[in-house]
Parts: sequence; C-alpha cells; structure tokens
Amino acid sequence: MDQDACLFQMFFNPSFSIMESAMLLAMSVHGFVAIYNPLHYTAILTLPCIFGTGTIMRLKSIILMGPLPMLLRYLPFCGHNVLSHSYCLHPNLIHLPCGDVSINNIYGLFIVTSTFGLDSLLIVVSCGLILHTVVSITTGEGRRKALNTCGSRICAVLAYYVPMIGLSMVHRFGLHMSPLVHAMMANAYLFFPPVINPIVYSIKTKEIHHSIV
Repeated sequence: MDQDACLFQMFFNPSFSIMESAMLLAMSVHGFVAIYNPLHYTAILTLPCIFGTGTIMRLKSIILMGPLPMLLRYLPFCGHNVLSHSYCLHPNLIHLPCGDVSINNIYGLFIVTSTFGLDSLLIVVSCGLILHTVVSITTGEGRRKALNTCGSRICAVLAYYVPMIGLSMVHRFGLHMSPLVHAMMANAYLFFPPVINPIVYSIKTKEIHHSIV
C-alpha cells in the first residue's frame, strides 16, 4: 500500500472510533436524562442540542487526529515495512520508522487518554447514576423498563471497549506473540462492534424477542 494511502486510512479509522466513543457517551447521558427527568426530556435534549453534540463529535475527532498522520509523514522509514494488521493503525505503524517517535508516542497517548479514557470514565459515572436512579423507582414495571434500557447500552459499550482494550494489551505486552494473534485482534476491534450492536438493539424489539423465545 502507498504510504499516503496508509496514512489516510490511519486518519479515518481512529477518527470514526473517536466519534463512536463520543456517541456512546452521548447515549449514556441521554439514558440518564430519560430516566432521571423524563418530564423535561424533550426540553433538555432539543434538536439544536443534538445537532450541536454531533458537530462537536466530528470536530473533536478531526482536530485530534489531524496532526497524527503529519507527524508520521516526515519520519524516515527503513527496513521492512510490513504491517501485522490488515489495515493501517497507529500503534502498528509507530514501530516502522527508524527515527525518533517519542513525540508520536506522547501525542498518541494524549489522544487515547483525552478521548477513550475520559469517555469511558464518564460512561461509568453515568451508568452509576442511572442505576442509582433505577433503585429509587418505586414501581416494578418502571424499574424493569429502566434496567432494560440501561442493559442494552452497557452491552453496546462492552462490545466497543473490550476489543479495543484487548488490541491495546496485545500491542503493549504481546510483541512476541504470533502475527496471527495481532491480525485477529485488529479485525475483532474493527468488525465486532458493528456486528454485535444490531443484535443488541434488535433483541429489544418485541416481534424479534418473541420469535426467539
């Protein structure tokens, strides 16, 4: 693959991942507002608010990921430029240059911490607040509906973050593992969430649920 095409791919894949992580956070906040203050739900989450949130997600991913390909673009690449994944990913590309990559490592860590790390922390906090609110609901039917909504969102979060954490652990501690393991984890990170998410949300549909049961 051409170097520019690889860097182009490296920009877009994490950009969409950052947007997906932010979307999961927005869904968690949406669920908390719907359960904690359902009467004012439409007044709080207005159309301009939703549109503004989507715009911020896109700008955030573009601004954060923009410098990363440029930092790699002008580094000297020497030796064999063979990737262990089926697509270009920054943690994999960072091992190929023979120049100083300390700035790339620091900036990559900053991106991970300020996006996935912060988003996951806020998602855990929002889920805790949702569960606290659910406990205070007096009616059994209302509690069941709230837990059902919260459960599907937790499954979506796990489907997204578990493959990502697994891939990060392989990059950090599995340098001597088989290339097949790296390739499988990278493909799981890319394909597992979009495969699982439709199942998680469609199972809540009454017709599908009854047909399965």
